[in-house]
Amino acid sequence: MGRVRTKICGIGTAEDLVAAVDAGADAVGLIVGTTHHSDDEIPVDQARVLAASVPAFITIVLVTHLVDGTAILDLAEAIGVDTVQVHGEVDPQTLRDIWVRRRSLRIIRTIHVTGESAIAAAHEAHRCCHAVLLDTRTPSRLGGTGLTHDWAISRRIAEALRKEGRGVILAGGLDATNVASAISAVQPHGVDANSRLKNTNGRKDPASCRAFVCAATNAATSAR
Repeated sequence: MGRVRTKICGIGTAEDLVAAVDAGADAVGLIVGTTHHSDDEIPVDQARVLAASVPAFITIVLVTHLVDGTAILDLAEAIGVDTVQVHGEVDPQTLRDIWVRRRSLRIIRTIHVTGESAIAAAHEAHRCCHAVLLDTRTPSRLGGTGLTHDWAISRRIAEALRKEGRGVILAGGLDATNVASAISAVQPHGVDANSRLKNTNGRKDPASCRAFVCAATNAATSAR
């Protein structure tokens, strides 16, 4: 198994960014433009400042619930990101239009694993994005739930999409205590964590971020 990439999402302050970067994360997520509750949504101006502070070789991901293609592209341009994680109910044609209009923008499509219907949804989504992210949702939240989902379904999706040359990113309730088990169960290209890496003040805990990245890296290495 190759190296598993790590993303730390919900970056909202300079201190959050330092915690993620110092932990060795490959990517950081900025949540802007939501339709459901998110503790970590930040204004465009704040996201732009954080994006400009991200060191080279770390991917900056805009995480948004927006569903209009032009609005998504405008937001990505305003913040200055190289990747968009589409978390809302965006139809495939909108994703294709985004791809055509800005070829340099990488697209991650989120599929919520609420049952076996996620398998067909992921298969459809992979044709119009660069990676599929598998996450947990609740009636009020599209992410950041702190809850895991059925990894057996996620593994079936990862196996199917691997044959199509498309990577899967696993999210939902991950931290240092369970990410090794998640990697073993699903065999994803990457893992993504947010809510379980926070301290009591709701900000990223540096030790938790380091432990998460270290556990993910060690799990992938031991699986070789």
